[in-house]
This record gives sequence, structure tokens and C-alpha cells, in this order.
Amino acid sequence: MAMAHASLLDDRAVIALCGPQTRDFLQGLITNDMASCAEGRALYAALLTPQGKILFEFFIVHETENRFLLDCATARTADLVKRLSMYRLRAKIDIAVQPELAVAAVWADDDVLPPLPVGAITYGDPRLPDLGSRMIGTRDVLARALAGLPGGDYAAHRVGLGVPDSADLPSDSVFALDAGFEELNGVNFKKGCYVGQEVTSRMKHRATARRRFVIVESTDALPAAGTSIESEGREIGILASGQTNQALALVRLDRLDEAQTAKAPITAAGRPLTLRKAPWRHV
Repeated sequence: MAMAHASLLDDRAVIALCGPQTRDFLQGLITNDMASCAEGRALYAALLTPQGKILFEFFIVHETENRFLLDCATARTADLVKRLSMYRLRAKIDIAVQPELAVAAVWADDDVLPPLPVGAITYGDPRLPDLGSRMIGTRDVLARALAGLPGGDYAAHRVGLGVPDSADLPSDSVFALDAGFEELNGVNFKKGCYVGQEVTSRMKHRATARRRFVIVESTDALPAAGTSIESEGREIGILASGQTNQALALVRLDRLDEAQTAKAPITAAGRPLTLRKAPWRHV
């Protein structure tokens, strides 16, 4: 029988948006379509710059008719609240961090999850089935919900699947399609206008996205995130989040293809690397 795992995600926080105009407010800002955000389902999305680069990535959970929860990066919470408040203008919306709430993840090796206890808001991760489910609740509620499940390393699980998150997406640095938002169900190309839509749509239709995240492995301990990945003296990418021997990296696809075609060594800080494409990626 496959093993289920659970982890409290201390790097995630919760923001609540309340008010009758909340759904329309978010619809005009985010990369995804709020029409798909229904009870029991979460929406994965981003808030972009007008130039199409990611400022924030988050999940949106429909809690009640006029109340939505954002599962977002703890380190970026204050900045996200500030940005949303700036866009709010005169809309009748309350925006507030919910310090009493936390986020947890539950996943299984064969994608078949055990029944999850009641008392928390539970939603399947909309990016990939392999990422399992997420829960929002007070720390006490989550502790009770996870008590019967063995702990797991969620960051390692995510990295092993080749899925980037906020740790890999410095503000105003990575285009949505470079981060795999199309394949990870984070962008809708049929919805109306949102911030950064023009650039995102143009990259989609002209197929101009040149960078992607790949999985990096080494028999040696990997250097720190931000280290340059090189081949024959030319930079092909940058290391992102990861563990001792496995990490993500954002690479130039053309340069990676040239290096792999030539069977040239690929290294970071002199350490040999193996790079491979995540199975969910289209290109």
C-alpha cells in the first residue's frame, strides 16, 4: 500500500478578501478565471506586472458567498496585501491577513489520498494531481487533522515533480509562461482583461517563451540557490530552490538544448549536473 504524507507549510499564509465585489475585483486582476472558483475547488493564479512578470502566486479558495481565502507565500504576504489594497480603490472589499489560519499539504505516493478529517477547508491542488490536497485551518485543527498521518518533506516532493513556487519566483523577474503557468492550470486564455494579459497572450500565440524550470540532480551537494549553471563557459540558467542533491533551475531552453546536443558538461560552481524536463511540461 502506498504511503500518505502530511506537512504543515510554514512558508504559506492566508489572506481573506470579503465583500460583494470580491469575485469581480479578483477577476480583473489575476491570470485565471474566477468563474472556476467554486466551493470545494481552489484556483491557482498569479498577479502580474503590466509587462507580464509574476509579482505573486497564490491559491484562491471560495469559503462563503462573499469571502475568499488566498493561500500565499508568508514572506510576501504584507506586499500582497499592499498591492491588492492599491488596486481596490473604492471597491467594497475588506482585505486582511488571517494570522490564526495556517496551510497544510497531504499527498500520497500513488495519488490515492486517505479520507481527510473534517474541521478544515480542504481542496485538491489544481496544479497537478501528484501534489495531493491542501488544507486551511487553525493550527490546532490542522494538528488534529494531520495527527494520524506520517510527516513528509513537501518541498522535496514539489521539487521532485519540477513544480516551482514563490521561492523560485522573485518578484518581477519571471514571466508566467516561463514558470509553467499554462501547464499548471494557472492561466486562462479565454477570460477578459487582467493585468499583464497582453504580454502573456502574445507569448502564448507567438510561442516566444524561452525559459523553463527543469529538475537538476547531482551526485555532489548542490550549491546555493542563485548559483549560475554553465556549459563551456556560457551561462544557461540559475539554480532555484532544492535539497542536497536535487533542485529546480530556470534555464534558457536554446542554450540547454545546444549543451545537451553537444554532450557538453553542465556544471554549477564546478559541480557536474544532470538536467531533466518535468513530465508535465509541454516544451
